[in-house]
Amino acid sequence: MTFDPTGQNPFHLLDAWMAEAEKTEINDPNAVALATVSDDGWPSVRVVLMKGRDDSAIHFYTNYTSRKAAELDGTGRAAMSFHWKSLRRQLRLVGRIERLSETDSDAYYNSRPYGSRIGAWASEQSQPLASREILSGRVADIEKRYPENPPRPPFWGGYRLIPHEMEFWQDGESRLHDRFRFTKPIEQPAGDAAAWQVQRLYP
Repeated sequence: MTFDPTGQNPFHLLDAWMAEAEKTEINDPNAVALATVSDDGWPSVRVVLMKGRDDSAIHFYTNYTSRKAAELDGTGRAAMSFHWKSLRRQLRLVGRIERLSETDSDAYYNSRPYGSRIGAWASEQSQPLASREILSGRVADIEKRYPENPPRPPFWGGYRLIPHEMEFWQDGESRLHDRFRFTKPIEQPAGDAAAWQVQRLYP
């Protein structure tokens, strides 16, 4: 089945594809590969979870002392790639990065299960760990300090990826896929549907 998103807001198409993926993907339809680059030009990629969006950006959360955060803060740029295997679809995004507000980070942190909130305190993300027992001990110590309602750690919070490029890919017979790339000027708000231009690409 072919598709043609010409004239659509790409964020609305993302919503539609995500809603379908929630019905068919076994685990984490909101999982997305996040690519960053270091100051000396070395790329790095890992999977994070999309935890919402606004009219201009995709939201995700992490430890601000992690490698990914250092690269995000250092360059202010990143790329993402969703892959919904059950639907044979992909979505690629490229854009600027900025931190979410403390209010937004607090709201999401407070919505997480207690164990995940404790884990955010206990983990020195990306740092060497001598043994699992050390991590378990840190968890126990934090649980004693915050037996309920732990506050958000000051070193943990959210980011926004503000895309200026969004490419939708849908599998086609004989590898004749449908590919559409939305682009807009970097300075234009991503939520402004009129700012987006769309072009079909060879598969």
